[in-house]
Amino acid sequence: MRPFGRGRRYSRSVEPDGTLERSLSTAGFRLVAGVDEVGRGALAGPLYACAVILPDDLDVDGIKDSKLMTAKARERVAAEVRERALAVSIVRVMPSSIDRRGLHPSNLWALRQAIVRLAPAPDYVLSDGFRPKRLPMPALSIKKGDAVARSVAAASVLAKVARDAAMRRLARRYPGYGFERNVGYGTAEHWDALRRLGPTPVHRRSFAGVAEPTPEEMAT
Repeated sequence: MRPFGRGRRYSRSVEPDGTLERSLSTAGFRLVAGVDEVGRGALAGPLYACAVILPDDLDVDGIKDSKLMTAKARERVAAEVRERALAVSIVRVMPSSIDRRGLHPSNLWALRQAIVRLAPAPDYVLSDGFRPKRLPMPALSIKKGDAVARSVAAASVLAKVARDAAMRRLARRYPGYGFERNVGYGTAEHWDALRRLGPTPVHRRSFAGVAEPTPEEMAT
Protein backbone atom coordinates (compact mmCIF):
# COMPACT_ATOMS: atom_id res chain seq x y z
CA MET A 1 0.00 0.00 0.00
CA ARG A 2 1.29 3.48 -0.89
CA PRO A 3 -0.80 6.02 1.03
CA PHE A 4 0.90 9.00 -0.58
CA GLY A 5 2.44 9.84 -3.92
CA ARG A 6 5.80 8.31 -4.70
CA GLY A 7 8.51 10.86 -5.29
CA ARG A 8 6.56 13.74 -3.78
CA ARG A 9 8.78 16.37 -2.17
CA TYR A 10 8.06 17.80 1.25
CA SER A 11 9.51 20.89 2.90
CA ARG A 12 10.32 20.62 6.61
CA SER A 13 9.26 24.27 7.02
CA VAL A 14 5.68 23.44 5.97
CA GLU A 15 3.18 22.16 8.49
CA PRO A 16 1.94 18.66 7.54
CA ASP A 17 -1.82 18.91 7.09
CA GLY A 18 -2.91 15.40 8.03
CA THR A 19 -3.49 14.25 4.45
CA LEU A 20 -1.52 11.06 5.01
CA GLU A 21 -3.43 10.14 8.14
CA ARG A 22 -6.77 10.84 6.43
CA SER A 23 -5.84 8.64 3.47
CA LEU A 24 -5.05 5.80 5.86
CA SER A 25 -8.33 6.35 7.69
CA THR A 26 -10.19 6.18 4.38
CA ALA A 27 -8.42 2.88 3.69
CA GLY A 28 -9.82 1.46 6.93
CA PHE A 29 -7.10 2.33 9.46
CA ARG A 30 -9.21 4.44 11.81
CA LEU A 31 -6.61 5.08 14.53
CA VAL A 32 -3.26 6.19 13.07
CA ALA A 33 -0.37 6.78 15.46
CA GLY A 34 2.75 8.81 14.83
CA VAL A 35 5.96 8.05 16.72
CA ASP A 36 9.28 9.86 16.99
CA GLU A 37 12.26 10.12 19.31
CA VAL A 38 14.34 13.01 20.65
CA GLY A 39 17.85 13.02 22.11
CA ARG A 40 19.41 10.32 19.99
CA GLY A 41 22.65 12.23 19.39
CA ALA A 42 23.03 13.88 22.79
CA LEU A 43 26.09 13.23 24.95
CA ALA A 44 24.08 13.38 28.16
CA GLY A 45 20.56 12.85 29.38
CA PRO A 46 17.86 10.35 28.48
CA LEU A 47 16.42 9.43 25.11
CA TYR A 48 12.69 10.17 24.82
CA ALA A 49 10.21 8.55 22.45
CA CYS A 50 6.60 9.59 22.03
CA ALA A 51 3.66 8.05 20.22
CA VAL A 52 0.42 9.95 19.67
CA ILE A 53 -2.95 9.38 18.02
CA LEU A 54 -4.62 12.58 16.84
CA PRO A 55 -8.32 13.05 16.10
CA ASP A 56 -9.24 13.71 12.48
CA ASP A 57 -10.70 17.11 13.36
CA LEU A 58 -7.71 18.38 15.38
CA ASP A 59 -7.39 22.15 14.95
CA VAL A 60 -3.98 23.14 16.31
CA ASP A 61 -1.84 25.59 14.36
CA GLY A 62 1.93 25.23 14.18
CA ILE A 63 2.46 21.47 14.37
CA LYS A 64 5.69 20.73 12.49
CA ASP A 65 9.26 19.51 12.96
CA SER A 66 10.00 20.40 16.59
CA LYS A 67 13.54 21.55 15.75
CA LEU A 68 12.09 24.37 13.61
CA MET A 69 9.91 25.73 16.42
CA THR A 70 10.68 28.13 19.24
CA ALA A 71 10.52 26.80 22.79
CA LYS A 72 7.40 28.89 23.42
CA ALA A 73 5.67 27.52 20.32
CA ARG A 74 6.55 23.94 21.29
CA GLU A 75 5.09 24.43 24.77
CA ARG A 76 1.86 25.82 23.33
CA VAL A 77 1.47 23.07 20.73
CA ALA A 78 2.35 20.34 23.24
CA ALA A 79 -0.29 21.56 25.69
CA GLU A 80 -2.98 21.72 22.99
CA VAL A 81 -2.08 18.31 21.57
CA ARG A 82 -2.14 16.69 25.01
CA GLU A 83 -5.58 18.15 25.62
CA ARG A 84 -7.03 16.96 22.30
CA ALA A 85 -5.14 13.76 21.47
CA LEU A 86 -6.95 10.43 21.56
CA ALA A 87 -3.87 8.79 23.11
CA VAL A 88 -0.35 9.82 24.15
CA SER A 89 2.51 7.64 25.33
CA ILE A 90 6.01 8.84 26.30
CA VAL A 91 8.92 6.52 27.08
CA ARG A 92 12.30 7.44 28.57
CA VAL A 93 15.58 5.51 28.24
CA MET A 94 18.27 6.48 30.72
CA PRO A 95 21.94 6.89 29.74
CA SER A 96 23.02 3.78 31.66
CA SER A 97 20.59 1.70 29.60
CA ILE A 98 21.86 3.29 26.38
CA ASP A 99 25.44 2.42 27.38
CA ARG A 100 24.44 -1.15 28.17
CA ARG A 101 22.17 -1.86 25.18
CA GLY A 102 23.67 0.41 22.55
CA LEU A 103 22.08 3.49 21.01
CA HIS A 104 20.24 1.94 18.07
CA PRO A 105 18.70 -0.96 20.03
CA SER A 106 17.68 1.52 22.74
CA ASN A 107 16.10 3.76 20.14
CA LEU A 108 14.07 0.92 18.58
CA TRP A 109 13.03 -0.34 22.02
CA ALA A 110 11.78 3.10 23.05
CA LEU A 111 9.80 3.58 19.84
CA ARG A 112 8.16 0.18 20.19
CA GLN A 113 7.33 0.69 23.85
CA ALA A 114 5.77 4.07 23.15
CA ILE A 115 3.53 2.44 20.54
CA VAL A 116 2.44 -0.64 22.48
CA ARG A 117 1.60 1.44 25.56
CA LEU A 118 -0.95 3.54 23.66
CA ALA A 119 -4.55 3.08 24.78
CA PRO A 120 -6.50 2.69 22.61
CA ALA A 121 -4.09 0.72 20.43
CA PRO A 122 -3.50 2.14 16.95
CA ASP A 123 -4.55 0.40 13.73
CA TYR A 124 -1.51 1.76 11.86
CA VAL A 125 1.79 3.40 12.83
CA LEU A 126 3.83 6.08 11.07
CA SER A 127 7.43 6.60 12.16
CA ASP A 128 10.23 9.00 11.28
CA GLY A 129 13.16 7.17 9.75
CA PHE A 130 13.33 4.08 11.94
CA ARG A 131 10.66 1.38 11.76
CA PRO A 132 10.03 -0.29 15.12
CA LYS A 133 10.19 -4.08 15.00
CA ARG A 134 7.68 -6.76 16.03
CA LEU A 135 4.63 -4.50 16.12
CA PRO A 136 1.16 -6.06 16.27
CA MET A 137 -0.10 -3.65 13.61
CA PRO A 138 1.13 -2.47 10.18
CA ALA A 139 3.65 0.37 10.13
CA LEU A 140 5.32 2.66 7.64
CA SER A 141 8.70 4.33 8.12
CA ILE A 142 9.02 7.68 6.34
CA LYS A 143 12.15 9.69 5.65
CA LYS A 144 11.61 13.15 7.18
CA GLY A 145 8.37 11.84 8.62
CA ASP A 146 7.83 14.92 10.78
CA ALA A 147 7.50 16.94 7.56
CA VAL A 148 5.01 14.49 6.04
CA ALA A 149 2.80 13.16 8.83
CA ARG A 150 1.08 15.44 11.32
CA SER A 151 0.99 12.75 13.97
CA VAL A 152 4.75 12.21 13.69
CA ALA A 153 5.37 15.95 13.98
CA ALA A 154 3.13 16.10 17.05
CA ALA A 155 5.04 13.19 18.60
CA SER A 156 8.34 14.98 18.00
CA VAL A 157 7.02 18.12 19.72
CA LEU A 158 5.76 16.22 22.78
CA ALA A 159 9.02 14.26 23.10
CA LYS A 160 11.10 17.43 22.73
CA VAL A 161 9.13 19.34 25.36
CA ALA A 162 9.35 16.43 27.82
CA ARG A 163 13.07 15.95 27.28
CA ASP A 164 13.91 19.67 27.49
CA ALA A 165 12.11 19.86 30.84
CA ALA A 166 14.12 16.87 32.07
CA MET A 167 17.38 18.52 30.97
CA ARG A 168 16.50 21.72 32.82
CA ARG A 169 16.07 19.65 35.98
CA LEU A 170 19.43 17.96 35.35
CA ALA A 171 21.04 21.38 34.86
CA ARG A 172 20.15 22.22 38.46
CA ARG A 173 21.52 18.91 39.71
CA TYR A 174 24.72 19.09 37.65
CA PRO A 175 25.68 22.77 37.19
CA GLY A 176 28.55 23.78 34.96
CA TYR A 177 27.68 21.77 31.84
CA GLY A 178 25.09 24.16 30.41
CA PHE A 179 22.37 21.52 30.13
CA GLU A 180 19.75 24.28 30.32
CA ARG A 181 21.14 25.61 27.00
CA ASN A 182 22.62 22.65 25.14
CA VAL A 183 20.13 20.02 26.47
CA GLY A 184 22.98 17.50 26.54
CA TYR A 185 24.25 17.93 22.99
CA GLY A 186 27.92 18.34 22.16
CA THR A 187 28.35 22.10 22.02
CA ALA A 188 31.74 23.73 22.60
CA GLU A 189 30.57 24.72 26.08
CA HIS A 190 29.61 21.14 26.88
CA TRP A 191 32.85 19.60 25.59
CA ASP A 192 34.87 22.16 27.56
CA ALA A 193 32.97 21.26 30.74
CA LEU A 194 33.60 17.57 30.11
CA ARG A 195 37.34 18.22 29.79
CA ARG A 196 37.38 20.23 33.02
CA LEU A 197 34.87 18.38 35.17
CA GLY A 198 34.58 14.90 33.68
CA PRO A 199 31.33 13.05 33.01
CA THR A 200 28.35 13.02 35.35
CA PRO A 201 26.16 9.97 36.08
CA VAL A 202 23.80 11.16 33.31
CA HIS A 203 26.47 11.22 30.59
CA ARG A 204 26.57 8.48 27.95
CA ARG A 205 29.99 7.04 28.67
CA SER A 206 29.88 4.74 25.65
CA PHE A 207 29.92 7.77 23.32
CA ALA A 208 33.32 8.67 21.88
CA GLY A 209 35.24 11.16 24.01
CA VAL A 210 32.71 11.41 26.83
CA ALA A 211 34.53 9.23 29.36
CA GLU A 212 38.01 10.63 28.64
CA PRO A 213 39.94 11.54 31.82
CA THR A 214 40.16 15.19 32.89
CA PRO A 215 43.53 17.00 32.85
CA GLU A 216 43.66 16.67 36.65
CA GLU A 217 43.16 12.89 36.44
CA MET A 218 45.81 12.58 33.73
CA ALA A 219 48.32 14.44 35.96
CA THR A 220 47.95 11.99 38.84
